[in-house]
Amino acid sequence: MSKNYLLFLLLGLFSCRQGAEQEQAQQRPNILFILVDDLGKEWVSAYGAEDIQTPHIDALAASGTTFRHAYSMPQCTPSRVTLLTGQYPFRHGWVNHWDVPRWGGGAHFDERRNPALPVKIREAGYKTCMAGKWQIDDFRVEPDALVKSGFDAYCMWTGYEAEVPVSAERYQDPYIYQSGASKTYEGQFGPDIFKDFIIDFIHTNKDDPWLVYYPMVLTHTPFVNTPDETADDNLGKHKAMVRYTDKITGELMAALEKEGQRDNTLIIWTTDNGTARQIEGHYRGNVVQGGKSQTTEPGICAPFIASWPGVVRAGHSSEALIDFTDLFPTFLSLAGAPIGPEIEMNGEQYIIDGRSFADVLLGKQTNSARPWILGMGGGNNAKRTEAGVENQYVYRDRVLRNERFKLFVGPDQQAAGFYDLQRDPWEQQNLIDQTLTDTAQRALNTLLEAASDFPEEDADPRYIPNPEQSWDVPITAESGVWKRTE
Repeated sequence: MSKNYLLFLLLGLFSCRQGAEQEQAQQRPNILFILVDDLGKEWVSAYGAEDIQTPHIDALAASGTTFRHAYSMPQCTPSRVTLLTGQYPFRHGWVNHWDVPRWGGGAHFDERRNPALPVKIREAGYKTCMAGKWQIDDFRVEPDALVKSGFDAYCMWTGYEAEVPVSAERYQDPYIYQSGASKTYEGQFGPDIFKDFIIDFIHTNKDDPWLVYYPMVLTHTPFVNTPDETADDNLGKHKAMVRYTDKITGELMAALEKEGQRDNTLIIWTTDNGTARQIEGHYRGNVVQGGKSQTTEPGICAPFIASWPGVVRAGHSSEALIDFTDLFPTFLSLAGAPIGPEIEMNGEQYIIDGRSFADVLLGKQTNSARPWILGMGGGNNAKRTEAGVENQYVYRDRVLRNERFKLFVGPDQQAAGFYDLQRDPWEQQNLIDQTLTDTAQRALNTLLEAASDFPEEDADPRYIPNPEQSWDVPITAESGVWKRTE
């Protein structure tokens, strides 16, 4: 009798625990993180673009919240490593753009020396998938790079691999890496291959929580025609590429609906930096030149949309401050694995600069946990020494802002500009040497104090160098300036 009672009690406890775990799993959302390449707010009609309509992206925005103050970094590599690590470029070291497959030099994203979001979220019980653009590893040298970085499934453009001309293709006849091998997919359009791979992953893994990281190749140059449109000039091709980005966004939303996954999926839709410099767009009554690689607002204040039906407030515009470091702790918090200002990985402690904005998404708070956001990095300002790829400058320029005011800090670590974005959204009147109002002076003091806490020297990328390759591009110093010899 007592044995039966004990067995009954143990079964009951197991059942309760299993039920609690199932309830927790149901509360944890799937996460679809869409990162568009090179696109500013002036090309999203939900934000006020006047030269194009993006109905599917607009529908996503209407179903959720658009954020007005979300900072990416100014260029590809700094943005991507920042979101992966939760650290600013001055800390993780990828301050400059460094195209690993093209330039080599032993550099790569080393999950042994850096925090890695996919690794941590997979440890939290999520299935993980990535499709699109990585560009911070050379798959010829490190064929298991994505698995080590935390992805269960992947379908990737290889990046422009040195000495492999066909690898430059990401659109028509794309050169794609899957299951440890790369090949050209003749007659196909790369963005469709990536989208279909993601849809198949969602179908296969719909019984488990999952994270899909979709760093699109669209709308990056080269400007190309799409399967839906042809144009003769770069502007026409750019518009066609934006419309195809919008179409793919709609197809992914439809796939989630079909699989019964939409209600339990958080979609974050954003971009890695502003539009290519040669493209202009009309936005809220102004002509905006593409801001890629710039720390002006068109370069780093990214469109940022969050949608999770019944959870994230619909049809809302938020003033909360967010930057790309915040994605790491936010996704982990929603996955049931919250972290503090430091995290342990591979036996080492790492500072996490990001702050979770999960409570903003869940409607528990209006403002995020940070008084300022930061943007920095970009350009090909790197050198290669015996120690590896290093930053050319000791301290890279950067910008900080709150909801209203913005501070530019130069490479001499001194204030170089101060702007009231409420009155001067196009940053035309530098207030740094003018008499300030009490409100402006308090904001300047706060931002200067924040900047004074940054390290006096930016870190270099952290990695154990990969073996030298025949295609590694030499970098030499000429008149004090480091240049790649290509």
